[in-house]
Amino acid sequence: MRSSSLERTDVAVLWGGILFSFLFTAVIWWAGRFLTDVRLLPDLGPSWYYWQLPEPTFWTRATSWGGYILHQVAIWGTIFYAQKHVKRYTSGLHAVNIAALSINVVFILFHFVQTHIWYDGLAQDTSIFTSQGSVILLLVWVLLMENKRRGMFFGKPLRIWKDIIQMARKYHGYVFSWAIIYTFWFHPMESTSGHLIGFLYTFLLLLQGSLFFTRIHVNRWWMVTQELLVLVHGTMVAYMQYGMSGFWPMFFFGFFGIFVITQMHGLGLSRAVRWVIGGVYIGSVLLVYNGIRGWENLDEIIRVPLIEYALVLVLAGIIALLIGIARLLTFKRRRPMDEPSAS
Repeated sequence: MRSSSLERTDVAVLWGGILFSFLFTAVIWWAGRFLTDVRLLPDLGPSWYYWQLPEPTFWTRATSWGGYILHQVAIWGTIFYAQKHVKRYTSGLHAVNIAALSINVVFILFHFVQTHIWYDGLAQDTSIFTSQGSVILLLVWVLLMENKRRGMFFGKPLRIWKDIIQMARKYHGYVFSWAIIYTFWFHPMESTSGHLIGFLYTFLLLLQGSLFFTRIHVNRWWMVTQELLVLVHGTMVAYMQYGMSGFWPMFFFGFFGIFVITQMHGLGLSRAVRWVIGGVYIGSVLLVYNGIRGWENLDEIIRVPLIEYALVLVLAGIIALLIGIARLLTFKRRRPMDEPSAS
């Protein structure tokens, strides 16, 4: 961002929101000492979410689900209002941005209190894979939505029906806010390293989601930063759980690979810079797999990209199907009115 941009209200609010995100993450870390007496069941494996009470109560469920539903509906309301009444981008803030920021702050504070009184999040009643899946959906949706601007493979876009992209753009706010807010309420505000990194990332996504119809919301550097944060989050969580010999390279090189293949081509970088970044990627792969990870595990670097690019096609197909169904229903409703009456 250029220095002149620092005078813009939307940029100032962005930096203020980033500061708040780090400070509140520190508060969660500090307050973790008060959760040490919470009794949890033994860890039952990868499909088990450890941080949930053995015996949930009416109030643990009412506060987590109630908080989630109120938070979700309130943010969806701001998006609906903005699309109906704002429709223009500004370097300042619209009143609805202030409303969205305020709503998110209120529910962040409430979730903090809720954790320390009732503890449970939505994990008590839903699968851990739903939380992971919501984040994957967000990342894949961005790849689809940005296909025309930056391409899908080395700057070359996939040939996707423009109506699919238009629908993805029109409704992305609703989908993204669901993915973020659902994940936010899935977890209690625990102070483990994984939770702290995850909540920091979630706070930044909530911040981005509050700045719709501002210039900073569509700033390409800020947008790709949020995409790359999943690289940091996934890599650090895997490293902290399994150590240097674990499968952290799958996340690091998987998401780094998507950056090299797709994301960096929307930043306006020169060809030379892109070649340097690609070279760093290849050199890092050679270093890690010739050493600590071993060549027998090299295939893991393509798992994340393969899954995400395959899901782009699946998502495009689902949206195309929804468009077709909507148009068919519209045609059936209008057809009787269009037919001439008998004379």
